[in-house]
Amino acid sequence: MHTSKIEYLGELRTEATHLQSGNQIITDAPTDNHGKGEAFSPTDLVATALGSCMISIMGIKLLGSGKDIKGATVDVTKVMYSEPRRIGEIHVKINVPDDSFSDKEKQILINAAHACPVAKSLHPDIKQIIEIIFS
Repeated sequence: MHTSKIEYLGELRTEATHLQSGNQIITDAPTDNHGKGEAFSPTDLVATALGSCMISIMGIKLLGSGKDIKGATVDVTKVMYSEPRRIGEIHVKINVPDDSFSDKEKQILINAAHACPVAKSLHPDIKQIIEIIFS
């Protein structure tokens, strides 16, 4: 089964549909690459996928433990390199609002975040700068 279907809408804009759920995402080329920048760019989605995957895997690690990271936030910064144009760095800052985790639990969550499938799927030349804060 296919994962998604993408339609090119013109003017450097696409509409991607997740086939299982019907949810849709619009992408635009970024302003520094001839686009309008009115939506996520494809490279924005790659960087955002890393942060989303990390926090999701942390949540999965806590299933059945009675603990949760609800309310945690992730700030993602994508840094583009040139020649060739590509994602050079992705900075991910995860803020976990509950500091009731033991040092062992924190390390388990940190390890889980770093082992997420997106992190393991990105080219090793893409620098992943990860910061996880428990407060």
